[in-house]
Amino acid sequence: MRRIEEISERLEEVLERIDIAAREANRDRAEIQLVVVTKNFPVSDAQILYELGVRAFGENRDQEGALKSEQLPSDVTWHFQGQVQSRKIKSIASWADCVHSLDSLDHARKFAGCEESKLRDFFIQVNLEPLRADRGGISSEGLEQLLAAIYTETAIRPIGLMAVAPTEVEPERAFALMQEIRERILISFPATAALSLGMSGDFEAAIAAGATHLRIGSSILGSRGLPA
Repeated sequence: MRRIEEISERLEEVLERIDIAAREANRDRAEIQLVVVTKNFPVSDAQILYELGVRAFGENRDQEGALKSEQLPSDVTWHFQGQVQSRKIKSIASWADCVHSLDSLDHARKFAGCEESKLRDFFIQVNLEPLRADRGGISSEGLEQLLAAIYTETAIRPIGLMAVAPTEVEPERAFALMQEIRERILISFPATAALSLGMSGDFEAAIAAGATHLRIGSSILGSRGLPA
């Protein structure tokens, strides 16, 4: 089977599953954006996806995202979802339209200070595994304080929250917790309503929990990526 046929079939299946999950959750399908995660896959796969109508792509590495963004048309929206490193911020701001993994005031200040920046949107990453700092993200307890500081000290206005469901917890439980956190945050920060939740293994549960952005890779592109 040719690669374009393989990707087309997988993409069609995922889109159908999203449609079904949205109907079952009584949600407007237009509220849900699919971000196809192309990390570790060649730019040729991203170009195939573009031909199939995909316009939102996710990358975890700055170098890879910068390279691919130069080779796709300008109407693509690029989503950076990896852990932010201070030394990479200027570069990320030069190609990414949205950052899903902002989790510190220092990084917010640096993003806000980038003069030549494409960035329009930010999600605050919430760490649902407090004992695993390697996951990235702010604790739910520190979330409101971080948002208040970002609002006070920068021009950044986050559009929502992002989280990764812990592997040892049922996605439904993790996403229900994120719903609760969002409802609490909306009292003081009503513009922070979007939810970046759900990946290949749990995106239907994320839709049921109110996710507005789905980060899906392997269900569409398979498991044969480039070496990490």
